[in-house]
Amino acid sequence: MFKPSRPSLKTVLQTSTVAGLAAVMLSTGIPAAVNYSFAAPVKVEAPQVPSFADVVDAVSPAVVSVRVQSRANPVSDDASDGFSFDFGGPGFDQLPDDHPLKRFFREFGGQNGGERRADRDRPHMGKPGPGRLRPTAQGSGFFITEDGYLVTNNHVVSDGSAFTVVMNDGTELDAKLIGKDSRTDLAVLKVDDKRKFTYVNWADDSKVRVGDWVVAVGNPFGLGGTVTSGIVSARGRDIGSGPYDDYLQVDAAVNRGNSGGPTFNLSGEVVGINTAIFSPSGGNVGIAFAIPASVAKDVVADLMKDGAVSRGWLGVQIQPVTKDIADSLGLAEASGALVVEPQAGSPGEKAGIKKGDVVAAVNGETIKGPRELARKIGAMRPGTNVDVSLWRDGKATSVKLEVGTLPADDQQAAAEPDQGQEETAPASEKALADLGVTVSPSDDGNGVTISSVDPDSDASDRGLKEGEKIVSVNNQEVKSADDILKVISAAKKDGRSKALFQIQAENGSRFVALPIDKG
Repeated sequence: MFKPSRPSLKTVLQTSTVAGLAAVMLSTGIPAAVNYSFAAPVKVEAPQVPSFADVVDAVSPAVVSVRVQSRANPVSDDASDGFSFDFGGPGFDQLPDDHPLKRFFREFGGQNGGERRADRDRPHMGKPGPGRLRPTAQGSGFFITEDGYLVTNNHVVSDGSAFTVVMNDGTELDAKLIGKDSRTDLAVLKVDDKRKFTYVNWADDSKVRVGDWVVAVGNPFGLGGTVTSGIVSARGRDIGSGPYDDYLQVDAAVNRGNSGGPTFNLSGEVVGINTAIFSPSGGNVGIAFAIPASVAKDVVADLMKDGAVSRGWLGVQIQPVTKDIADSLGLAEASGALVVEPQAGSPGEKAGIKKGDVVAAVNGETIKGPRELARKIGAMRPGTNVDVSLWRDGKATSVKLEVGTLPADDQQAAAEPDQGQEETAPASEKALADLGVTVSPSDDGNGVTISSVDPDSDASDRGLKEGEKIVSVNNQEVKSADDILKVISAAKKDGRSKALFQIQAENGSRFVALPIDKG
């Protein structure tokens, strides 16, 4: 039978002592001499992220703000460097006039194109006269030589009469315009000063990869010395600004005022010049475009030497070769540059290049498209002899020519329309059912006018519109619906599934390939 044991006197005393001690601790607090043992706090080893501080310290003295004055009425802030930025938003107008945020936006851009500080601070004396300098633009720039040559955008300085550069230490220096080039949106200024300027070098942008880190330094909204970072998002971007488009796309924050500023690699070399942004709202959305160093380097060298850029000139209007166009011409692949029209008196016309020709190669180097042809010819010195390979009438041929000099912007002119064309006898309007268009003879005898387009037709899908003209089919001039049908019939006999139509519109001429194997 189990019998409970009785505790000894020693055990009772020990237990009483412990209980008493516990009671004392609860009533007076835990003595300081008591030691604790806790689990270690969470600690994560962060990955090594590159710092841009060394790059910024090295390059900042070479980057400047550019202020432009002209002898004209000041423009709105939205045009200060070619960027559009909207500072508006719900509730902005409800802010008090002395609110810091409202003062900031007025200072560096203005709500809804607000006034500039320079204009507010001076007494208003009516409209400025023709001889009065007024602030009209601001942007960024950077020194490329120690004796004061610096680069910026053409659109920053294009209308300027006086220029001031503001260095990162606040020093203001007068500058003069050495040269500018609207086709690449580049300009060179010169500061005459005895000091030796900190300057930066061009990078080899052929080694720039998508995903590489870049740092942009500039003057957004007048906030000089602003640094942003990002990566190269894409190469070879065509944004429709001209025939020499070959931009780097970066996601560093670039805003109005950054124009003309440099984008650096982590070695402090200039990989591009910030010139444009894509922004539905007007502000930074992470899509900015920079002129590659390889393009800028040669243009800037010419501007420093001659004050202008001398480019080679072929003198032909060109467009891409699509898959449909390649099929209509019997080309094995969609490459090359399709000649829409040679300009009268141009090197191309004199050499015998005709509309409908496809430029396939220059000096044996394959041409993939119009931009490549424009850049290749433009990079040649005027007077250079070249061999141009063509695709004409279903076979390869070639012509030799001497590259001309690209006319200045103000000398460019559209070719005059041909005069003295024979009048054609009136013809009844005929429907070309397979194409989905109805045509009638043109009043001036130049091609046929599109009277209507079936919205469900291939012609409509490819952009043909009422009022436009069809001037040739497969490079044969047409003056009636019968002419079109004859050319199409001949193409079908040759086994072609598409025909090449030259379309004349108000904004110029283009080629369109339409299916002809229906019905």
